[in-house]
Amino acid sequence: MKKCVFVTMFCLVAVGAFAQSPLEVGGFQLNAGVGTSNWGTPVYVGLDYGACKDITVGGELSYRSDSNYYGATKYRSSVVGIGVNGNYHFNRILQMSKKWNLYAGLGLNYFAWSYENSNYKSNDDSSIGLGAQLGARYFFMNKFGVNFELGGGNATNGAKFGITYKL
Repeated sequence: MKKCVFVTMFCLVAVGAFAQSPLEVGGFQLNAGVGTSNWGTPVYVGLDYGACKDITVGGELSYRSDSNYYGATKYRSSVVGIGVNGNYHFNRILQMSKKWNLYAGLGLNYFAWSYENSNYKSNDDSSIGLGAQLGARYFFMNKFGVNFELGGGNATNGAKFGITYKL
């Protein structure tokens, strides 16, 4: 009888673990990495929160800078980005392995630009952008994985890749 109860409990726990979204409700994960851009290599750090089943909300900080010569004029620029995002995770409806995490969502981002060249010693600007992203993660271990994301409307504009750690 003990074996029957043990096997039943084990199966229920295993099925429940497989059915969970990549980030459990109330859970947090930390993301960090680099992106692509026409103006330097952006770096980012973000935090996601499991708001409800299959949905996360999060925030991200990013920075990029660049310095180039165009003819005899040297241009320097830097951008700091602060954003919030919401993502839907497709694992449950696509019946994907819990090692993978496929998601898509929207983000609202604020940018603080600093720009200068030989004609303009300092030119600061800021703007707000609405962006969209499509991404995937692969977890090598229960808490550690790699991520890749395509999107726009943020300071890392284009593609970004990095690491993910579940807290």
